[in-house]
Amino acid sequence: MKLIDAILDSSAEMQALRREIHTFPELSFEEYKTAALVKAKLTQWGIPFIDGLGGTGVVGIIKNGNNSKAIGLRADMDALPIQEINRFEHTSQHPGKMHACGHDGHTAMLLSAAHYLAQHRNFDGTVYLIFQPAEEGGGGAKKMIEDGLFQRCPMEAVFGMHNWPGIAVGSFGVKTGGMMASSNEFEVTIKGKGAHAAQPQKGIDPIMVAVQIAQSWQTIVSRNVNPLESAVLSITQIHSGSATNVIPDEAFLIGTVRTFSTAVLDLIEHACKPSPMRQQALLTRKWSLVLSAIIHH
Repeated sequence: MKLIDAILDSSAEMQALRREIHTFPELSFEEYKTAALVKAKLTQWGIPFIDGLGGTGVVGIIKNGNNSKAIGLRADMDALPIQEINRFEHTSQHPGKMHACGHDGHTAMLLSAAHYLAQHRNFDGTVYLIFQPAEEGGGGAKKMIEDGLFQRCPMEAVFGMHNWPGIAVGSFGVKTGGMMASSNEFEVTIKGKGAHAAQPQKGIDPIMVAVQIAQSWQTIVSRNVNPLESAVLSITQIHSGSATNVIPDEAFLIGTVRTFSTAVLDLIEHACKPSPMRQQALLTRKWSLVLSAIIHH
């Protein structure tokens, strides 16, 4: 890949910006400091902007020539609720928050593009620089659209990218069709009956039900989804109980399903959920399921 000299010349500044964003990560719809940094740099480079779209979203505007056509370049700004354990100087200073998905890099990359385009303007038309909040499950793009992004900034196309550590430096991964899967959350509440741990026969153990669900759901993808399709069902949290000698009343399962098609998502949802509970889930794609643990004696 041939790199542009003017961009290489500003690489140290962009690296410093990326590290500053990494040091102070902010979760979805809380990207106030990050948005402020973005606006400060756009102002410094003479780029007008619109802010407040989707809450903390910012859109820079670079115009040149007389062509009415416009495109958008998009990056996300939010971090994840993860405790960082790195020890380098720009480690997260916000406990329980970390740029573990690379959005600090995405924001710095778009700032680098903004800096270069503002200086050189070797195009005819308009480039909108879309700094999006809440990519991590918060629906920030939808919020920006609902706030009038495309009415205020009409554009022919939007281009975005995501870092991928497994790709060689200087290379891009592209393909026809979907590349990044949808992410759909589920929450399961299992209601049992509490008892003393020494007398389990007097209770209905929701933990064992949770374990059985977790085990059985691992067969949904392997035995129901066409092997030529792609799908992942991950149970990422199991919570229950607060004492070592008590069988609790409830257990909770939380996780995600990722697919490239609505048909596969529907198949997995149908396999997971009793049919009377499908309607709201189909509308929201955030599944909330309450099960009663029943043991037949």
